[in-house]
Amino acid sequence: MLLLAGSVPVEGLSLVMGHIDYSPEGIEIGGRKLGINRGNEAMMTAACQVCELLGCERPVGLVAGDIGKREGSEAIYRYLEENLPILQLSVMTLHYIMPDLKLNKRVLQSVKKMPRKPVLIADAGSMYVAKAGGDAVFYDVFTPDIGELTFLADEKADHPAFTRGAIFHMEENVTELIQRAYAAKNAPKTMFVKGKVDYICHDGNVVDTIDSPCVETMEAVGGTGDLITGMISGLIYAGKTPVEACMVAGRANRRAGELAQPNPATQISEILAYIPQALSEVLESSR
Repeated sequence: MLLLAGSVPVEGLSLVMGHIDYSPEGIEIGGRKLGINRGNEAMMTAACQVCELLGCERPVGLVAGDIGKREGSEAIYRYLEENLPILQLSVMTLHYIMPDLKLNKRVLQSVKKMPRKPVLIADAGSMYVAKAGGDAVFYDVFTPDIGELTFLADEKADHPAFTRGAIFHMEENVTELIQRAYAAKNAPKTMFVKGKVDYICHDGNVVDTIDSPCVETMEAVGGTGDLITGMISGLIYAGKTPVEACMVAGRANRRAGELAQPNPATQISEILAYIPQALSEVLESSR
């Protein structure tokens, strides 16, 4: 099973879990319809597209509403803590969940009770809490942007807002930031660093960079990083290694942007529409 977990900005939405269905209008989990915007919905849609293209079982979504009051995020943490030992998971992606060190450590303790540890992928809030709790090396894949990488590279910061200025202003020296993150044990084995140039790292080394096609207008479209996380999740579930998944996802994301020809008003759903074609092209070329 591929489990994708995260909160959605819907006030009062109780915990919902089930296989994910998607259409151009949105996604549906356990009978609850959610519009495709940035965030978890975009990530889940991209993962579904990968699974459909490669003939895998549909991913399972675990969501709850959270508009900053923590209830939804806490419900997700507690469900995972209580149920992970009995779930048959091969890949689990944790995304937009409000960081809670205590609850996240309880979830990781439940992972350790599973018969087989799933591949663990984290982005956004779930990545922040992993780093802040000193648990980054327990995960398998992080997908930070350059700003988030500065937080991972700062061995003293326990929140992105507290990243030291001397490190925060090192954004132009991505390779040194990567080395610092690994040296401080604030990175998992594989990491996809998103930016004008994408860096794919493994065991502290940059193993690939992606800089084309360069679609500058994609920078203004919120949610493109969520698509990468979703594609990586689906590709690993389909049998790719984390590094292979990152290589394919990064190129497919850029190709989808090129096909969509976005402008600053473009919505993430318009780029999602081109993910299947872009993935097919990249997978074919990789053969």
